Amino acid sequence: MAALALGQIWSRKLLPVPWLLWGLRGCASTNFKAADLQLQITKEPRKKPSPSDSLVFGKTFTDHMLMVEWNRKKGWGQPRIQPFQNLTLHPACSALHYSLQLFEGLKAYRGQDQQVRLFRPWLNMDRMLRTALRLCLPSFDKVELLECIRRLIEVDKAWVPRGSGTSLYVRPVLIGTEDSLGVSSASQALLFVILCPVGSYFPGDSVTPVSLLADPTFIRAWMGGVGDYKVGGNYGPTVLLQQEAQKKGCEQVLWLYGPDHQLTEVGTMNIFIYWTHEDGVLELVTPPLDGIILPGVVRQSLLDLAQTWGEFRVVERKITMKELLRALEEGRVREVFGSGTACQVCPVHRILYKDKHLHIPTMENGPELILRFQKELKAIQYGTKAHKWMLPV
Repeated sequence: MAALALGQIWSRKLLPVPWLLWGLRGCASTNFKAADLQLQITKEPRKKPSPSDSLVFGKTFTDHMLMVEWNRKKGWGQPRIQPFQNLTLHPACSALHYSLQLFEGLKAYRGQDQQVRLFRPWLNMDRMLRTALRLCLPSFDKVELLECIRRLIEVDKAWVPRGSGTSLYVRPVLIGTEDSLGVSSASQALLFVILCPVGSYFPGDSVTPVSLLADPTFIRAWMGGVGDYKVGGNYGPTVLLQQEAQKKGCEQVLWLYGPDHQLTEVGTMNIFIYWTHEDGVLELVTPPLDGIILPGVVRQSLLDLAQTWGEFRVVERKITMKELLRALEEGRVREVFGSGTACQVCPVHRILYKDKHLHIPTMENGPELILRFQKELKAIQYGTKAHKWMLPV
């Protein structure tokens, strides 16, 4: 599919960009073109995993990668698909010292018809460009980058797993490669994309619930910060509390914010609550995109699906622990779950908050909504039913 065709199926406008970023557009430069893509096929292909092999997330990589270099004087160079290899970086590289780096995560799926399709990739391109502007890294043409990624997957198409629940994880990365210890916008940058075949998050068709540690002492993101951007600096500092959660018998962290202990995210996932609201109306609620919530692609997809069904109220609104506690006491909570690219939808059955274990009746309630979302997403992603969200490779 040509880059022009990709532009015709772009389904959604860019997420709102803070006014400050409009002044940073001087960082933008000439765009690279998919038509100029150079291809170098590896002479030493790797052994592909067998269907019986366990595909641990992020441990197995395909034969090729996409690379595009940028500098302030010349702009973007020619994009190239080349054999997978290590990077060579200057010891003073700005990405290593000052976190001038961002990444994305999306998936390609092999359907029963053997056609490989990407799931809503234009939303990832939107988010990636928005994050690049925030870090004053070079701008790029979303359509051209997506076509380059499609071509990369086409080259390594044989690596897309065939098993149920498996997929090809796509990781685009943009880093500043300034060889200086000065804190400033990068005059050099590197965009690259690597691919990983990954197994099913939940074996079979089952779903395994997780428990959460809700500790208001730790904050993932704050107003005016970068919690709504896909930058590496949002993830490294969370490892410590993840370890604390495991010490206390929990699998994930429920991130709280503010004096009223607002629910924001679950680990690296967005959070949803399916309950009967105080006004007696059945609703699905998730925190709004107010600056501290990452605009997840699966998050948006669940909202879109639920709105299409029209069977209950779908709302983006702040949720506090006080509201959740009251709803649990009154028996109004049906399901609590996280959503993300890795797991799609992940049920929550217990929260440790202020040294008290709160039982969440997610699994006792089916979980009907979670399983329905999973079934619907699976049908779309694996091509059981044609859908505008999927981009053929």
